[in-house]
Amino acid sequence: MMKKLNAVAFALVALGATASFAHGDAKHRDYDASKVEDTDFGREGDPGKVSRTVKVDMADTMRFTPASVVVKRGETIKFVIRNDGKVLHEMVLGTVDALKEHAALMRKFPEMEHADANMAHVKPGAKGEIVWQFTKAGDFQFACLQPGHFEAGMVGKVVVK
Repeated sequence: MMKKLNAVAFALVALGATASFAHGDAKHRDYDASKVEDTDFGREGDPGKVSRTVKVDMADTMRFTPASVVVKRGETIKFVIRNDGKVLHEMVLGTVDALKEHAALMRKFPEMEHADANMAHVKPGAKGEIVWQFTKAGDFQFACLQPGHFEAGMVGKVVVK
């Protein structure tokens, strides 16, 4: 069992995530600028510097609404994510490749749960938040990586101009 956990932790670190193995509805840590790490798609945003709020709904139809968001490079967005469904959903920000790799890990280890600044696990009928600063221009994604959801098309797009 420990070998499996170590392999998962290593894989998550390789993907740029922190393996905390928290329960799905765990709260993100308090913002600490000294602990913020840059990624290929931005970094954890300072809640005191939010440029705007974007509401995102998730449903059991395996879709996000809106399915696409356009932001300006440097902008700090507060995503308020609402789960309108009857099953657990999540929103995870990332690059296309990182999300594909993460989805594959979730299929392999469906009981794996963790919490990072770029994700929100949201129980049915509840809300979650992500505060993210988009520091690089490009096309990125958000997805639900609960087993089977990504494969069913529960993916959205973030265009950073």
